[in-house]
Amino acid sequence: MSDSLPSTCDVVIIGGGVMGTSIAYHLARRAAGRIVLLEKEQFFGQGATGACAGGIRHQFSTEVNIRLSTISIQMLERFPEEMEQEIDLNFCGYLFLLSSEQDVVTFRRNVELQHRLGIETEWLDRDEIARRAPWLDLDAEPAIIAGTNYHRDGLADPHSVVQGFVKQARRLGVGLYTDTPVTAILCRGEKVVGVETPRGRISAPVVVLAAGPWSAPIAATAGIDLPVQPLRRQIVVTRPLGMPRDMPFLIDFAQSLYFHYESGGILTGMSNHNETPGEKLDVDHAWTMVHLEHAMARMPLLEQAELLTEWAGLYEVTPDHQPIIGPLPVEGLYACTGFSGHGFMQGPVCGLLIAEDILDGGAHTVDIGELRYDRFLEHRLAPEKNVV
Repeated sequence: MSDSLPSTCDVVIIGGGVMGTSIAYHLARRAAGRIVLLEKEQFFGQGATGACAGGIRHQFSTEVNIRLSTISIQMLERFPEEMEQEIDLNFCGYLFLLSSEQDVVTFRRNVELQHRLGIETEWLDRDEIARRAPWLDLDAEPAIIAGTNYHRDGLADPHSVVQGFVKQARRLGVGLYTDTPVTAILCRGEKVVGVETPRGRISAPVVVLAAGPWSAPIAATAGIDLPVQPLRRQIVVTRPLGMPRDMPFLIDFAQSLYFHYESGGILTGMSNHNETPGEKLDVDHAWTMVHLEHAMARMPLLEQAELLTEWAGLYEVTPDHQPIIGPLPVEGLYACTGFSGHGFMQGPVCGLLIAEDILDGGAHTVDIGELRYDRFLEHRLAPEKNVV
């Protein structure tokens, strides 16, 4: 971090997680002028990105998310070579566990869509699930009746992805500043003119808001009601249990309960659907007990496990569980936020799309028309249903 901020630049990016760093890199790669990236924490990627489970998947219910993940995961495959950064990519598969006939019907529609888009998701019966995941009790309530898996879903390391983008953005001349929160987006009439920080003001004709769960209050300083709410989610990690690295990422869909390999142990989380919005980063120990009770019922070997660590992070949730990508109703102001739990896996391509929006007058690698902010004004929502 430099000692002083520049007083002017061409683009300011607010937020130094996977979205902000990807945007900075892709703009710099296109020679978009003087670019400044501002992160409120001491290090890049410490916010929502740093707290996420690291999953990457193609198995979604909407075409736009399948297309975003398809391209983004291809970019992650090339990451070690193109970005000179290893990211611990592990194509272990995502195995969705289904326990209701209604979910089976919904997932059949999802799989048909995925197949049409070239994603060869497979259906699994109980016997095949038991073979691939022998650690599970499929009869624990709610009993599992079927599942889906795609072998090119899996895991990557969020910290390494962020650091790869930061390293390349720095090489391309991006101004990278930590410990620098944005307190206001500055406008003159209907145009953005810069940002205010505790360390000074930066004048810029373009500002990109990529602050994840903290986006709405910042947008409000520009007079924009951004429908993004922070929701606490928690993760527990055990000490090593001898788990194989190719263990699939397991999702008990009806319970929003998941498990994946973590350094020989298990990382597990479970969404609390009664959680109230707020920037709550403390661990709710009462919820930890509820989570672990369900986790041990589904995966009994956890009864023998020692807990290594646990933490809380924030989802950035929109009413339709879809992100907001592109221009906001102030000239020069753009958003890339609201990913509702699946942002990390789509960060690489979304940085590219924002660069296209700014420099080409519109994103074209993927049609993201349905992810624009104006969908809320026009009441045309197409919700993503495959959210954990």
